Amino acid sequence: MQLTETHRPTLDQALEAIRTRAYWSPHPEHPKAYGESAPTDGLAAFETLRGSRFDLDQPGTDGWTGGEISPYGPELGIEYPHPDVDVLLPAMRAGMGAWREAGPETRALVCLEILSRISARTHEFAHAVMHTSGQAFMMAFQAGGPHAQDRGLEAVAYAYAEQTRTPEAADWSKPQGKRDPLQLRKTFTTAGRGISLLIGCNTFPTWNGYPGMFASLATGNPVLVKPHPRAVLPLALTVRVAREVLAEAGFDPNLVCLAAERPGEGIAKTLAVRPEIKIIDYTGSTGFGDWLEENARQAQVYTEKAGVNTVVVDSTDNYKGMLSNLAFSLSLYSGQMCTTPQNLLIPRDGITTDAGPKSYDEVVADIAASVGGLLGDDARANALLGALVNPDVKARLDAAAGLGEVALPSRKIGNPDFPDAVVRTPVVVKLDGARKLWEGTDAEPAYLSECFGPVSFAVAVDSTADGLDLLRRTVRDKGTMTVGAYTTSAETERAIEDVCLDESAQLSLNLTGGVYVNQTAAFSDFHGSGGNPAANAALCDGAFVSNRFRVVEVRRQA
Repeated sequence: MQLTETHRPTLDQALEAIRTRAYWSPHPEHPKAYGESAPTDGLAAFETLRGSRFDLDQPGTDGWTGGEISPYGPELGIEYPHPDVDVLLPAMRAGMGAWREAGPETRALVCLEILSRISARTHEFAHAVMHTSGQAFMMAFQAGGPHAQDRGLEAVAYAYAEQTRTPEAADWSKPQGKRDPLQLRKTFTTAGRGISLLIGCNTFPTWNGYPGMFASLATGNPVLVKPHPRAVLPLALTVRVAREVLAEAGFDPNLVCLAAERPGEGIAKTLAVRPEIKIIDYTGSTGFGDWLEENARQAQVYTEKAGVNTVVVDSTDNYKGMLSNLAFSLSLYSGQMCTTPQNLLIPRDGITTDAGPKSYDEVVADIAASVGGLLGDDARANALLGALVNPDVKARLDAAAGLGEVALPSRKIGNPDFPDAVVRTPVVVKLDGARKLWEGTDAEPAYLSECFGPVSFAVAVDSTADGLDLLRRTVRDKGTMTVGAYTTSAETERAIEDVCLDESAQLSLNLTGGVYVNQTAAFSDFHGSGGNPAANAALCDGAFVSNRFRVVEVRRQA
């Protein structure tokens, strides 16, 4: 396998990209870039998987399990191997020695080969992501394909950079005056911590899963992939590709294995506290994330949990562009993104705009009209919204309408290709954010909790300053993955920046074009900061990879 010749240039470009933070991607975003037959071949490959047994030939299989149902309606009917962890975990550790001895460069290049083969099957993966997450096809193709692959490659680049900061060997000589110097020959080896557990999520199984998976594998750790029970297929395909590449490269394929669970089994809790598990990557609810952080004491735990994403609306010199940008951000994938704005903080006395002063009620009505216009055509709406990923999202959407005055009601949309899909437009609810209404009471307002899904709150605040106080409290107490703001005032802009710098929140200012607050670009943008309760790590920075390995030193007398 000619890994160096094939992939070293890509690794070098990735290293340069994380240094400069400029735009770069080796993975095409457009479906036509993969060849004329790729769409047909990808769909056929996906259809072949349905109703089949997904054999991985991994040790410790004690039965089969499945049960995925597409958010668009069809049952996938795929069975996956269920693990006997007492057999599987020792088998995974067996290959660690050779994987460690391979060194950072070889590990990185093997990871790039895995990503390259996944990239070649992007159309197949897109259908797998679509029918487990509910994303519309184009979003599943891009976010579940090239964007996820970029995030995996980004993690490999950071892993390589961190591991190669220390030389592999060094001669050490300390002068002793008239006596001969003290001389030692020292070697430094990066050693993985142990088995890494990836606990996958339902909405973005590859995008959220690849950073941790490839960061751990590139730093010398076996990876056990425990997918969300509703979204097994995308990560099972990933495991299959990884095992094939590892075997062809002369390594133990059991360095990457799958742990699919039976209904209601809760295998993640069992695995998380096993002594063999030394690293855990998790995306999901705050409740289980907190449990992992408190109970998986033997492991280095990386979590992305719930957050209350907020946009501060102070003023704008492009009112139409602001409305359009917010409408798209609120609508994309039915708000089922950890970066989707939830709270829109708007002064109750209104804002200044290039279209003249706008009252709070006018701003909210115009946002509602912009969302309604964007989603007025059902075909366009289906392409943007996708399907609701599970019944819990629909329940939250239905309940939100009872929390306040509805500025924009949600409506049902039919999908002609998938009549069983549950497709809903966003709801926008008006709420009063006056502190006197809730401070000093035991009951927090609805907008201080994450309402995951197509739900947004237009929160009336007494002033922009009060809005910034609420923003600070929200980030500090509840966490946030994204903050957005619109202002024409340099003083206000600086005040917003200060809040975000103080509380470690990623900020987007005055977005009115084709870049949205809920989108981030690999190699350039940091997803999360690791500095507030929404996540204890950022995708991706040096801290995300550096504690997945340790440097072990051997000193010899020269």
